Amino acid sequence: MTGAQRFEGHATCPDGDRGPLRGLRVVELGSTVAGPFCARLLADFGASVVKLEQPGGDAVRSMGTQCDGHSLYGASIFRNKQLACIDLRQERGRELARRLCEKADIVVENFRPGTLERWGLGYEALSASNPGLILVRISGFGQDGPYSSRGGYGVVGEAVSGLRGINGDPDRPPPRAATSLADYIAGLYAAFGAVMAVVERQRTGRGQVVDSALYEGSFSFMEPHVPAYQKLGVVARRAGPRLPGNTPNSIYATRDGGYVVIAAASDSVFRRLCEAIGKPALADDPRFATGLARNRHADACDAEIADWSGGRTMAEIEEILGAVGVPASRIYSVEDIFRDPHYAAREMLVSLPDPCLGEVTLTGVVPKLSDTPGGVWRSGRAIGTDTREVLADDLGLSADEISALQREGVVVLADDGPSAEASSQREASA
Repeated sequence: MTGAQRFEGHATCPDGDRGPLRGLRVVELGSTVAGPFCARLLADFGASVVKLEQPGGDAVRSMGTQCDGHSLYGASIFRNKQLACIDLRQERGRELARRLCEKADIVVENFRPGTLERWGLGYEALSASNPGLILVRISGFGQDGPYSSRGGYGVVGEAVSGLRGINGDPDRPPPRAATSLADYIAGLYAAFGAVMAVVERQRTGRGQVVDSALYEGSFSFMEPHVPAYQKLGVVARRAGPRLPGNTPNSIYATRDGGYVVIAAASDSVFRRLCEAIGKPALADDPRFATGLARNRHADACDAEIADWSGGRTMAEIEEILGAVGVPASRIYSVEDIFRDPHYAAREMLVSLPDPCLGEVTLTGVVPKLSDTPGGVWRSGRAIGTDTREVLADDLGLSADEISALQREGVVVLADDGPSAEASSQREASA
């Protein structure tokens, strides 16, 4: 990566002490995507997050791509956190976790419902000594209901939500996005719920449980289709690249083999589009004169636009439509993103040093706060990097006590081997 592509600024924060959540202590018991993403959002905005990782490593370390035996996914989703490795399958490990949770403001977990209770780490047990505790629980189907005991992978939640069923072309099976979409949605709602619970605690002094279900987060994106079915019996179907009931709003092929998105559904924007493509009369054509008319004649409307776009390059279309205020863009790749000046100006690519990877570029912080912005001040590191520090500083354990726990296999320290993360990769693939 060239120097011009190395983006830094207020998004980097050496001490992580400027965000609006500074002073909040968070313990992350979660694994894979939804729980760690929720805690990562809190950490980005200044919360002090301790991630408790099982020996062998979080499963996310074996997801995605690797660089020299190190997880690039982990470098991002574990960023801004202290990483302690404690075996929760052992009673001594659960006792250490309990003590950390009793000092926390927020605990984030995404185990199957009932797991924490079996470990003696349920809300009743933890809140008995910490009544202000906020327990954020992310699961496939929620903490109650007939499906609550089911395993909850994101792709299953996406399927049950209905969201998967409306994605893709109508003549093909419903595809998935090449990312853990339902997990991210549920993690985002979980972080939102955690912050709301903090606000409420300021009034009452008491914590509460935040229950975020994978399928419910995705289902909330089905908002326009629910009343349409209830009132009219309309079952939402896959519509390919179009947004149903919003015409034109689709992708169109270009002369250079690419695609552009053009969204011109309002009457005023559609009229500007017609003028830009050299077909001003279309704006007064009865088939296209109103939004409802365009929806009824979507095929014909898209054909007129496609006829124009097919004779021009992506860059030409962006320039022509941008000049007249018609929303349009090529379909970006990650390579496009790294070259884009707007991403650079908005600090949405943040490069920082990593002890194993050298320099690594991560996504920037969302949203932007004017007075108390979040930041990225360190990448996710190896398993057990901060175990010793967490046990000593947060629980007051002596060096001898920590060494005894290490010998018993209750905890893993960063110095347990030349590459604890590489070992976890081998274990995950075995």
